Amino acid sequence: MTTSLSTLTHLECSMCGKSYDASQLLNMCTDCSRPLLARYDLAKAKESLTSASLQTRSDPSLWRYEEVLPILQKDNMLRLGEGWTKLHLASRLGGEIGCPNTYIKDESTNVTGSFKARGLALAVSKAHELGVKELSIPTAGNAGGAMSAYAAAAGIGAHVFMPQDVPHCFRVECTQLGAEVALVDGLIHDCGKKAKELGKGRGWFDVSTLKEPYRLEGKKTMGYELAEQLGWTLPDVIIYPTGGGTGLVGMWKAFGEMEEMGLITTGKRPRMVTVQSTGCAPIVKALAEGSKHAELWEGAATVADGLRVPVAVGDSLILQALRESGGTAVAVSDEEMIKYCKVMGSLSGIFPAPEGGACLAAQVQLIKDGWIKPDESVVLFNTGTGLKYAHVFAKTN
Repeated sequence: MTTSLSTLTHLECSMCGKSYDASQLLNMCTDCSRPLLARYDLAKAKESLTSASLQTRSDPSLWRYEEVLPILQKDNMLRLGEGWTKLHLASRLGGEIGCPNTYIKDESTNVTGSFKARGLALAVSKAHELGVKELSIPTAGNAGGAMSAYAAAAGIGAHVFMPQDVPHCFRVECTQLGAEVALVDGLIHDCGKKAKELGKGRGWFDVSTLKEPYRLEGKKTMGYELAEQLGWTLPDVIIYPTGGGTGLVGMWKAFGEMEEMGLITTGKRPRMVTVQSTGCAPIVKALAEGSKHAELWEGAATVADGLRVPVAVGDSLILQALRESGGTAVAVSDEEMIKYCKVMGSLSGIFPAPEGGACLAAQVQLIKDGWIKPDESVVLFNTGTGLKYAHVFAKTN
C-alpha cells in the first residue's frame, strides 16, 4: 500500500473539546454525544498543500486535497468521480436578477447526481480503512444512493432506511447498487431510529449526518474547491440549502483551515446563508429567536426531500457558522423553489433540484431586501440534479 499525504492527527469533540485517537471507529463524543471533528497537523500540511503545488496536480477530484483528508492509505481512497465540480459564472441569470457576479456551483455532476457523493466518499473510504463490513444510513434520498455506490465499490454491506413516501427513483437507485432498502413510516429522524434499532447487535456502522466524523470532511472540499476556482479568494455571500447542514459546517471548517495554512486571507470569509423550506425551517426559526439549538419541526413537509429534515444533529454548528459569518437564514415556499428552478434552468443551462431553486429564490429575496448589494459576488449551490425530481416538475408544466 502507498501512504497518502494525510496529516490527520486526532478527532475532537465539537462541544466539549475532548480528544480521541483517530484510529478508533467512532460515531459521536462518548461524553456529550455531540459531533466529532477531524483535526490535522496544518503546519505540516501547508508544506505541500500550496497554491503552486495544486497547479501541478492533475487529479480532477476532491482527493487533490489529500493532506487535509483523513484517509491514510491511497488504496483506501474510493474513487467514482467525486468533487471538482464546475463553478459557473451565470451571466444571463445575474443580469436578469440585478446581481451580475452570480455564480452557480453545480454539484449535480457528482457521481449519483448530488453533493452527497462527497461526504459518503470519505465516510465509506474511512470505514473501509478501519475494517467496517456493513453500513447503515437513514436518508431522504440522495445520501442513500451515494452510500450504496461507495459501499458497492468497497464490497461493504449497505442498509438504507428511507421514508416510505420518498420518490421511487431514490429507492431504485439504492437497490440497483446492491443495498438493502427498508421503507419507514415517518421522516428521516424516524428512519434514524429504525436504523439504530435494527443495527444494534449486528455490527452495522451508522454513517448518519454528523453522527460520524468523516462525511463532514468530504463536504468541506466544496470550500477548498471554491477558493481554488476563484483564485484563492472567496465570494461575498454563499447561499446554501440546509437540511442536515454538513456542507455549510464543512465549508466553514475549510475556511478556517485554509486561513491557518495561508491559502486565503484571514478575516475575509463569506457571509453564509442557510435556505430552508417554509414547511420545514428549524434553523431559520432558531436563528431568528437567538437560540443555540433548533427545536424539532413538527409536521415537516416540502417537495425538496433534502430539506425535509425536522431536526439536525449539527444544529449548533450550523447556527455558529451563520452567526460568526454575519450571515442569515431564509425560508422559501415550495412554489418559489419550483418557479426559480425554471428561472435558473432557462437562464443558465443548469437543471437544478428544488434545493438549487430555493437558493436562487433566497438570493432574489435578499437582493430585494437590500441584504445583498448588486455589486457583491454570490455563489449559489445547486446540490443535485433536477432529473431526480422530474415527477415534481411534470406537475407544473
